[in-house]
Amino acid sequence: MGSLFRSEEMTLCQLFLQSEAAYACVSELGELGLVQFRDLNPDVNAFQRKFVNEVRRCDEMERKLRYLEKEIRKDGIPMLEIPGECPEAPQPREMIDLEATFEKLENELREVNQNAEALKRNYLELTELKHILRKTQVFFDEHEGGANITTESMTRALISDDPNNHMGQVQLGYRDKQESLEFLPCFVAGVILRERIPAFERMLWRACRGNVFLRQAEIDTPLEDPSSSDQVYKSVFIIFFQGDQLKTRVKKICEGFRATLYPCPEAPADRREMAMGVMTRIEDLNTVNYIYWWGELKYITKYRALCRHDPQL
Repeated sequence: MGSLFRSEEMTLCQLFLQSEAAYACVSELGELGLVQFRDLNPDVNAFQRKFVNEVRRCDEMERKLRYLEKEIRKDGIPMLEIPGECPEAPQPREMIDLEATFEKLENELREVNQNAEALKRNYLELTELKHILRKTQVFFDEHEGGANITTESMTRALISDDPNNHMGQVQLGYRDKQESLEFLPCFVAGVILRERIPAFERMLWRACRGNVFLRQAEIDTPLEDPSSSDQVYKSVFIIFFQGDQLKTRVKKICEGFRATLYPCPEAPADRREMAMGVMTRIEDLNTVNYIYWWGELKYITKYRALCRHDPQL
């Protein structure tokens, strides 16, 4: 069926081509843009045609190119803009080489991204654990040094919907406001997004009926999310409670608010030993990251060559 915008007279022709020369002839006719092909098998399903495998290969290569382009632009690598018209369609033998090149680059880049994300995630976990050990050590030092823990009523702050109406130190549900922390042997510690702290406090108050003790402190520096590479602000918290039932309930609440729990030893000597081990692992990880990013240069060189259509790729 002809186009509505066609204004020139057309001639219906029938071409007989050898299979070896069909690709080159049809490609050349397509580049000229003077021929409109008719489908002689309109009733045949698209998945039953002879060229369906070639179309799938082209779609797969296009998908790989889109992925490579996205990663190239994300890393800020300049891409060569093609002036004028698009280049001619490659020959079948050239497509085989391109397909192998794209597959190799995609596999290498995916492996690089997976390794980079694993390193970032490991670094994030160690950094969060470092802040937990520091903040909880300050809290335990205050308690052991005889510092009085304020027991102001937080009922209005916990029930209020004002996100700014919260304090760095919260006590929930003590019947005796002067009760010692020695009667709260069980605790969990972790990190949570800073904006979720007010709702987190209210949920603990309501679900545990005030039978928990919560302390939280903000992490001053933002942390990088390994999945999205965004800078996020988090807070360290420690929750004291009694009994396995409250422990299960507290962990469920932490899971619902996507808080990350970390092991925190009870003995000060164990906490100091763990903190020293964490700092050592962070230093080792920084060294690994330095070596890793140096190894990225060869991949960046390949991407630049790909963007510039370098024949040496």
